[in-house]
Amino acid sequence: MAVVDFGLLALAGYGVGLIVGLAGVGGGSIMTPLLITAFGIPAPVAVGTDLACAAVTKTAGTLAHRAARNIAGRIVFLLALGSVPAAVATLAIIASAQLAPQQLNHLIRESVGVALLLSIAMLLLRDPLKRWALRTDRLREIRRHRPVITVAVGGIIGLAVALTSLGAGAIGAAALALLYPELEPAEIAGSDIAHAVPLTGIAAIGHAWLGTIDVPLLLALLAGGLPGIVLGSFASRRVPIRSLRMILIAALALAGAKLLT
Repeated sequence: MAVVDFGLLALAGYGVGLIVGLAGVGGGSIMTPLLITAFGIPAPVAVGTDLACAAVTKTAGTLAHRAARNIAGRIVFLLALGSVPAAVATLAIIASAQLAPQQLNHLIRESVGVALLLSIAMLLLRDPLKRWALRTDRLREIRRHRPVITVAVGGIIGLAVALTSLGAGAIGAAALALLYPELEPAEIAGSDIAHAVPLTGIAAIGHAWLGTIDVPLLLALLAGGLPGIVLGSFASRRVPIRSLRMILIAALALAGAKLLT
């Protein structure tokens, strides 16, 4: 890998890591499409390598958020209870299908595009859902079953992340805002990041088994991503998240349009 390419990838990793640390969302949603569209990385390798990068960077982010007391441990456990088995099952199905490289690339590229659109919808709905949840009594019955629903949401996230590396932040954040409106934005970000550690770790192991992790690419992303996510995590209570989220939505919309056209 050329020095210039390494530097550009490290810079991309830093920017994405900073956003993830601040908002808890945007890791796979930005990095995977960026690797595919801007750097020409095959979709399966982009997904697998981003998952491996996320497993490491989000461990660092979790430690920072834990120090800031931004993690709801029980919620993280419930999400992982659904997401980890779902990710394992998804990767097992992909492996057993024995798709040709071109077929696998097409499947994952299209899935990433669809997941991006879903991520945009979740980011747009997150605040309205939270406001509605805080003022309505209709969710009172649902909240009695929050543990079961949280596990189910984890299952959906696990499937999406294993296939596309997207969803842990955007889907998880919107679900937590609806089910647990009492959480502060920094707590949602911290819990999202903490839940992503076991999920992306398991998914990365599965992709290593499939042979879709590029080690030099991974090292470049980590060189920038680790300092970025730590800095963002410590600054998460000091930055206006809403403005950052709108910028993120615009970037995701552009990436999604390019992937699906």
